[in-house]
Amino acid sequence: MSVPLLQAHELTVRHPNPGGTVLAADRICLSLDPGDALVLLGESGSGKTTVARAVLGLPGRSARVTGRILFDGTDLLGLDERALSRIRGRRIGYVPQDPTASLDPLRRIGPQLTELLRRHGSADGRRAARAAVPGLLESVGVPDPDRVARSFPHELSGGLRQRAAIALAISCGPELLVADEPTTALDALVQAQVLELLARLRRERGIALLLVTHDLGVARRTGGRIAVMQDGRIVETGPAERLLSAPGHPFTAALVAAQPGARR
Repeated sequence: MSVPLLQAHELTVRHPNPGGTVLAADRICLSLDPGDALVLLGESGSGKTTVARAVLGLPGRSARVTGRILFDGTDLLGLDERALSRIRGRRIGYVPQDPTASLDPLRRIGPQLTELLRRHGSADGRRAARAAVPGLLESVGVPDPDRVARSFPHELSGGLRQRAAIALAISCGPELLVADEPTTALDALVQAQVLELLARLRRERGIALLLVTHDLGVARRTGGRIAVMQDGRIVETGPAERLLSAPGHPFTAALVAAQPGARR
């Protein structure tokens, strides 16, 4: 039996505001094994992104976070920002909903990848880092990687920008990939291609995937296990196929009824 790569125990996130404290995540418990997928599924405001950002060590400046987040046995909540930054980007990769959140619009794709490889010590010097860029882009399905490496983000299609963002996220060989609504802004064909890319990275590299989505179709295609969130709490968990075909919680049943295509 494998040891979980990621575990959350009683994870609670509160945000102060003028009217009182907002409980964004309430006593979340979850577990993710190496190479597996866990989908955080829920409507907007359910707390799924809050959980993902807490795992990344980015809960928000005023957030109060309690509980435990264990990554390979290390409690991330006990680390300072310097220690977290050594893990984030190298051992935990992040794919945002909007790739412009991780891509610098004023720099070409190649230099951005080169800098990240050098910052985390994943390449021996600038020349080696630069030489690794085309292969890295090719590994995420980018056609003509040399051209893309020379391009600014605005010169690329949405699908290519998202692939470039995924290349950034996996450039240092992470064990865990956190993907927050990574296909929302893409058309159906490109969405399917990105989901297949994430599945291939799991198969070929053994990367665990924590994926946030409101879309049951995305959850079904991702597979693995699903944790359904409502009002900051996980109300149901289970294997994707079972949960979507025979939901046990009324809220999950309502979600499935609202998106009947997710059953297939």
